[in-house]
Amino acid sequence: MNASPYTSQDIALASWIWIDQTQQSPEIPIAASPLQQPKQRKLDLLLPLRRWLDSVEVRNPQLAHRLCQLIPSQCPFERDVVLFGRKLFHIPPMCKLNPLYEEVVGLRFRALCYLADECGEDVTPYC
Repeated sequence: MNASPYTSQDIALASWIWIDQTQQSPEIPIAASPLQQPKQRKLDLLLPLRRWLDSVEVRNPQLAHRLCQLIPSQCPFERDVVLFGRKLFHIPPMCKLNPLYEEVVGLRFRALCYLADECGEDVTPYC
């Protein structure tokens, strides 16, 4: 039987090279891995507001009810414009364009969870 002297472990180990980035000289740039995204620093002016919305803890049933009433469960802007029974055009949901959409939806979800889990209330009117 003619078996190759190279086993699958030898080939796998030979194909991977470890580069210790702490010992490499700063003159030689290290190529970014295709799996790693280059870090870009963006100026996010809404970051303090995002953090504040994420840090709001819902511990009051009145606040939870108010949040569930004020924050809609579906985008209120999505519409089908119909004239004489014919659909003229469709207005797509624009909530995703809101830069704080994820944080506001998360706040509404925390309020719903508080009402359902802590207060034991039925939250189906808000869905």
